[in-house]
Amino acid sequence: MGSVYARGKSWVGQYTLRGEIVQKTLGKKSLITKTMAREMVKKIEQQIKLGQYGLVDADIPIFDEISKEYLYNQKEVKQIKSYGRSEQAISHFSKLFGTKRLNEISTSDIDIYKQRRLSEGIKMNTIVRDLVVIRHLFNYAYSRKKFFGRNPLSESGLPQVNDKKKRVLTIQEQDLLLKQSSPDLRFIITFALNTCMRRDEVLFLDWEWVDLKERYINLPHTHSKSKKSRKVPINNVVRKILLEKKLQRDGYEYVFKLSDTNAGARTWLQREFRMACKKAGIEGLRFHDLRHTAATRLVEANIPLHAVAELLGHSSIRMTERYSHPQESVLRGSKVLADFS
Repeated sequence: MGSVYARGKSWVGQYTLRGEIVQKTLGKKSLITKTMAREMVKKIEQQIKLGQYGLVDADIPIFDEISKEYLYNQKEVKQIKSYGRSEQAISHFSKLFGTKRLNEISTSDIDIYKQRRLSEGIKMNTIVRDLVVIRHLFNYAYSRKKFFGRNPLSESGLPQVNDKKKRVLTIQEQDLLLKQSSPDLRFIITFALNTCMRRDEVLFLDWEWVDLKERYINLPHTHSKSKKSRKVPINNVVRKILLEKKLQRDGYEYVFKLSDTNAGARTWLQREFRMACKKAGIEGLRFHDLRHTAATRLVEANIPLHAVAELLGHSSIRMTERYSHPQESVLRGSKVLADFS
């Protein structure tokens, strides 16, 4: 909150700009009152909040300019595996506001974007994921001192999405799906169900991380969504797949050779998985649901939650609790107490 004080014959305003305290002479006491000086400071603070104070338009990049720098930072500097997802989200937003400067993009623009995407038949959870990327881009620009206003995504807010329902594959569906899958897809599905690994963790599994002797896959933090390294046990099913793939390796970097590019591998998997589900008559199943299926099976087999969380690579056991059924545990606990009586 800014303030006003007298210095000699003038009023001086004090406020914070870009993390630094600034003092500015507002005018002589003979020309303006203290109330007028306070209003001047208030107006300055409003302009700072909007990112419009003390800046010329040339200092603030347009959305398309900063997005190129942001994507380069994600791909080349941080080497984030979900770079393609960010690029896709930014391309949708750019169609509407690519030529606007960051300080010109308002909360109203964000609301317009939401409505436009909804009218195109895009699901709300997809829109939210895209907006999270845009919010992070604004934060990136702010941290690089290329934008000083309030993040319009924070002002507009993200729609609430009830996306907690997880599809679990039954044993019967699993048999049907594997029968309708190509050999490569069959290997990948079986591998995912036996490791609880995410899609990209499976698709881009490097042979250097596979230790067949110790029977562990050592996933580095750079290859994990949680940014933490973890060890995934190699059971007999996984070991058989790895040994067979090793015979076919032919110097290839990844365990599963699907395409010359990461984007091509993802496209291949999406197409093959959708086709296999259609042939098997299975609806509403995503590849990520294989991870949910494996986790649910572990919990139902009474594997401790902390062990399941470690295998999944969850940063908190609370993320794993969604696979448990606390009411059933309470009923079993009640029966145990009855046995003691």
